Parts: sequence; structure tokens; C-alpha cells
Amino acid sequence: MPQVPQTLFDALAVRAWCGLALDSLGRAREEIDAINVYPVADGDTGTNLYLTLESAATAVEAVFAGHEAGGGAEPGPAMADAVRAMAHGALIGARGNSGTILAQLLRGMAQVLASDDAPAHADGPGLGRALRHAADSARQAVAHPVEGTVLTVASAAADAAATAAGAADRDCGKVARAAYEGARAALAETPDRLDVLRRAGVVDAGGRGLVAVLAALVETLTGETPRTTAGRAAVPGPHARVEPGEAAHGTPAPCEDGDTGAQAGSPAFEVIYLLEAEDAAVARLRKRLDALGDSLVVVGGDGLWNVHVHVDDAGAAVEAGVEAGRPYRIRITHFGAGDAHAPGAGRTRGERVQRAVVAVVPGEGLAGLYAEAGATAVLARPGEPPASGELVQAVRRAHAREVVLLPNDADLRHTAAAAAEQVRGEGIRVALIPTRSAVQGIAALAVHEPERRFDEDVVAMTSAAGATRYAEVTVAERQSWTMAGICQAGDVLGLVDGDVAVIGQDLTATAEAVLDRMLAAGGELVTLVLGDGAPESVAERLEARVREGYLAVDTVVYHGGRQGAVLLIGVE
Repeated sequence: MPQVPQTLFDALAVRAWCGLALDSLGRAREEIDAINVYPVADGDTGTNLYLTLESAATAVEAVFAGHEAGGGAEPGPAMADAVRAMAHGALIGARGNSGTILAQLLRGMAQVLASDDAPAHADGPGLGRALRHAADSARQAVAHPVEGTVLTVASAAADAAATAAGAADRDCGKVARAAYEGARAALAETPDRLDVLRRAGVVDAGGRGLVAVLAALVETLTGETPRTTAGRAAVPGPHARVEPGEAAHGTPAPCEDGDTGAQAGSPAFEVIYLLEAEDAAVARLRKRLDALGDSLVVVGGDGLWNVHVHVDDAGAAVEAGVEAGRPYRIRITHFGAGDAHAPGAGRTRGERVQRAVVAVVPGEGLAGLYAEAGATAVLARPGEPPASGELVQAVRRAHAREVVLLPNDADLRHTAAAAAEQVRGEGIRVALIPTRSAVQGIAALAVHEPERRFDEDVVAMTSAAGATRYAEVTVAERQSWTMAGICQAGDVLGLVDGDVAVIGQDLTATAEAVLDRMLAAGGELVTLVLGDGAPESVAERLEARVREGYLAVDTVVYHGGRQGAVLLIGVE
């Protein structure tokens, strides 16, 4: 739908740009994935760019929602707030090499547009300066910049924008169009600058994604939709060019080792994590990671960073992050084999299994447990639920004809339903079991049998989850009204089936009270999942209580890691 042209770049333009860019990447995602051959032909550049921008767009929408809730007199929030949110959202949601660079491009723009001396609205020259700083900061974030990649495309866009800004008066639309045309021309030349692209007969996938994002910027500021650029070269060979409007079809040419995954001699793992650390520690981290592998990109600042690297020793890359600060949202992927923690990691990308389980889990320990049980786990941090796009990617990563999806959280049901609907359109059969806790997911996995008919398996898993009562023990962060009365900050809360049932002062005593309530209705198996804040004595006391007071009831104990709740309890 055509947008109302705007000559100035403001918060409303930021919001519109994010929405249009997300739509554009959504349409181009499969094409971009198909031409992804550098730095590793893992076929996910389009998906990673989409997920990164989805996180940016979500953050911008949150700023607008907050402004409306606060009763702001202006038609929208300040531009500085919108661009900061866009940059921060992209930073925390950045996926893969391409997404990490896109996050730095948006951060570079925000540093200009939201600086202390920046005007309330950016004009053409201001937008040109923002694009210049974006390209420069992205290049600086990459340990060893390579020409013929998205960095080249971003620099060309900035050069063209700078030229147009000098002659465009205040018109942002003219500057945006110049940036788009400069990027598009540079993209067509990427096969001449990078041999792996020339041999495959494609343009750079990350650059193709950036062109789509800049096309959305043109549409935002002019109301016109520019011509799109396809990714496959019209004539493979030394002088291949991309023709406008030509669709990319098929699969990229195999790499040197004959696999469409990692290239011969390249690192085996991609490691990504968010990192809370000081600047000096990050400088040391860059040197250490650079010695461990390649494709190193570290973006961010002000204490929060997104780290991306390709290595053979994934553990060493994570340990380096631990030494530098606090890494979290750690993601390790084995090239050409899906998730490094998923079972069957050795199968080639072309082989599709019959059935898989995808589950959202709240802690690293449970992620490992679910993976051992045969599930693809999506890690969710407290207050950081996965977006539907992340669930969609997990379903695709499972690489199965049939998928059982376990959200393990009542608040994620609609998100999971949206993800299921999207992948059904791709020909994947998906069943959503509305599990409300990770312990219900454990019960469902316990009866999962891939050899059974799909419908029968889903019914059995749903029945097992539904027969499992769930509870959690946590600590109140603030005073509030509950079903059990008023709690104060620091009180220990026992929630049964989602509602506060017990308020106490002692963690162990509260846990015992919760367990007694649950077992009063009977049960055969108690599952305890300990969080980082739970002492080992809690599990010992609860096991003893079950053994002494409830005959024929078994107990199993797992360590969930940083899962938010101090203790999760399931009774089957």
C-alpha cells in the first residue's frame, strides 16, 4: 500500500520504515536464503535479516504504545526515542552474520539521528550523514572487512546519499532514492569482487537484503515502490550481472567440499551471544575471538554487545565471553547440520526427518534435557519471550515433515499459533499442544513416539501434558494483590496452575506446602526442576517428604539453570 510521502525523517517515518522493510524482507526471505553462499552457504541470511528487523520493529511499536498509554500530546514519540528503540531491538534480536551487521548499521544511524545536538526531525543532509556513519561503523565492527559483501553495498549507498544530500535541499526522499540506487548498482557488481559469488552466479545475500531495506526507506519517504533486484546472476561466469525483476530459483552451487554447508577448511560452528561487558573487556575479547576463528563481528556499546564468530571450538568462544562479562542468549549452530545441540546433528541439510518436536524452554539445563529427548529447544529468558519468527525458524531448523510444537507458557500460545500457521503454509504439518509449563512439556516428551501415526502421537502427548499439574516457586519483586492475599517484595510465592496459592517467608517451607497441595489430589510422579537460585537442600527435603508421606510416588530432579523461577514442580 503506497505511503504518504514525507520530506522529513521523524518517528512516524521510523515506524513506517520498519513495517515496510519487514514486509519486504518477508517477501524476499526465501530468495535471499537461496543465494546465501558467503561466508558460509548455510541458507539462512534472509531469515536472519527478517528476524533481526522483526525485533527492531517490535521495539519501535513498544515505544509508540508507551507514548499512547502515557497520553502524549504529540502525534507520536520523539524521533530520537524511536531510532534508539529500533537500534536496540535490532541489537538484542540480531541473528547470524548478516543480522549482526544490519544491527550495527541501524545503530550507526541512531548515533547520528539521536545525538544530543540532533534536530527533532532529520532532513536530507541529516539522513545522508546517518547513512554515512552507519556504513562506517558497520565496517569497523567487522574484524576483517571483505569487499563484495553487504559492507560494500552499504558504503556505496552512503556515497550516493552524500552526493544527493548536497543537491537535495531538505528532501529526504531524494537522498533515500539515491542511496537505494547506489546500493543496487553496487550489489550487481558484487560477483566481480568476490570469487565465491562469481562461481555460484549470485550476488551477495546480505547486500541483497540491505537493498530491500533501502527500497522500503524510499517507499516510506516518497510513496513509490522501487524496482526490486533479484539475487541470481543472469549469466554465470566472470562477468555475471543481475537483471532487475529476475527471480532467484534453485540452490546455490556447492562449495569446494561438495557440501552446501561449511566450505572446505572453514570453522564448524557459528557462535552468537549477547554480552554485558565494559569497553576494555570487549577490546580484549575481539583479539581472543579473532585468534579462535573468523567472520568475527562485535556490535553494540554502552555495556551491551552482540557477538558473532565462526569457530571450531565453540566452548572456547563462550568461555571468552564469560571472561569478558556476562554472556546470555547463547546460540551455537553447526554448519550444514542444523542446531548443534539437536539430535541428529550429523545429517545433511537435504535429508528431512518424518517428525520432530520443537519446544520453548526457560533455562539452559532444560534446553539440554529437551535436546537429549529429541526436541529442538528454543531458549527463552525471563522477560524475553521468543517472537513468532524465532519459532518459525526453529521449526524450519528441525527439518521435518511433521512437527509438534510445545510453547510451555500460557502467554506464548498465540505466538506459537501464529508460527504454526506460517509454517503450515510452507507444507509442514504442525500440531500445537497448549502446554503452559516446561514440566508439562517434559510429560508430553516422555510419551512421544515418532513411529506412531501423527494424530495418535499428538493425542498421547496432549493427554500426558493435560494430566500434569504444574507449579512454581518464585520470589516476589514488589508488593501486589494475589489470590492468596497481599504479598510484599521478597516474599516467597507458590503458584499452582498459574495462580498464587501460598505466600511464605521460607523457600523450602513454601515449596513443601505447594507440593502437599498438589499431591492431595493424588499423583504417581513428581518432577522437580531447580533454578540457579535454588539450594540443593530444597530437592533433598522435597524428595524425603514424598518418600515418607506419599507411597508409590516417584521423584525426578533436573537442573534448569537460569530459568526465572527458583523451582518448577510437576505432578503426574
